[in-house]
Amino acid sequence: MSAYGHALLAEWPLDPSITYLNHGTVGVVPRRVRAAQDAIRDAIERQPARHLFRDTTHAEGRAVTPRPGMRVAADALGGFMGARGDDLVWVDNATSGVNAVLRSLDWREGDEVLVTDHGYGAIALAARGVLRAFGGVVREVALPDPANEPGPIVDAIATAVGPRTRLAIVDHVTSGSALVLPIAELVARCRARGAAVLVDGAHAPGALPLGLEATGADWYTGNLHKWALAPRSCGVLWTPAARQAGLHPTVLSWGLDTGYTAEFDWVGTRDPSPWLAAPEGFRMIDALGGDALRAHNHAVAWHGARSIAKRIGTRFEVAESMVGCMATLPLPGRCGSTREDGARLRDALLFDHRVEVPVIALGGRLWLRLSAQAYNDEADIATLADALAVLL
Repeated sequence: MSAYGHALLAEWPLDPSITYLNHGTVGVVPRRVRAAQDAIRDAIERQPARHLFRDTTHAEGRAVTPRPGMRVAADALGGFMGARGDDLVWVDNATSGVNAVLRSLDWREGDEVLVTDHGYGAIALAARGVLRAFGGVVREVALPDPANEPGPIVDAIATAVGPRTRLAIVDHVTSGSALVLPIAELVARCRARGAAVLVDGAHAPGALPLGLEATGADWYTGNLHKWALAPRSCGVLWTPAARQAGLHPTVLSWGLDTGYTAEFDWVGTRDPSPWLAAPEGFRMIDALGGDALRAHNHAVAWHGARSIAKRIGTRFEVAESMVGCMATLPLPGRCGSTREDGARLRDALLFDHRVEVPVIALGGRLWLRLSAQAYNDEADIATLADALAVLL
């Protein structure tokens, strides 16, 4: 596989009548990965009890495999993500990973969790839900406006860490604004001021080259069903050995107190096939060229955002280093500013012009977020630009 763009659409089960520029929301599972998952499911159904209790995990009975399938998959994943397999556990999604960390910490009255106004909304809600039982506080720091250079963003977050800040939750790639942040620098600055750091990497695996150990984070969680091409739902939580004691999944079950990996690997009966098939997604990324694929996706998002902004009369002024496989550009003020305004434009693009792309309300205005995957090319950007010219 070497040619990118529409020549690769056959590798994904997308509706060919839709221009799909929304890979970042829930991902699209490639046919190749779906086939791998189906084979895993077929194998499980031939001997469900053996596979779930003896092969996939060693939950009970005599182990058939020397290493449980969940651990074999984690080992493979670690090779792609710069981490030891024994430091990786499986979660449904990044939100589940954040919840596991929040619910495992020993909170006290007055403790503070720091989040940003560009963070994913569900993460701030999860923090508030946990801390209110202990009299803790969630404090939101506003990023600079415009948030278009990494230095001022790092300064804003790091200097907001105060004496009661127990934990800072920072994004590797912000969700709505799609900004790639210098995560190693952010982690180092926050930890130097006394805060532990949990990285929300929901959009990073597969989209960016990763070295989890090199981030220096206390915890790192991410989705694999977006840019890493895994089946839904599939997430991972990385925890260095020094932080693993006392960390528990959000569902406590037979694995309680049996150890970090064993406890997360077995929380009751569930379909393990998304996690077992996850390494196939990374193998497909390698087959698509790895760094060359990421360069293609970056180019489509970067140049696409610039060209659309010029056509609709706004300005896209983000440092190129802060753009990965997604780019978010401002829409003209006449488009509105509320979530309802955004929903109307988003639906008009889909139902009237057959273009799927998110429209986001942020900072008192509307923004358009472009996602670029292997199957996208400049023709998709032109289709979106033509639709916007009609609607705006």
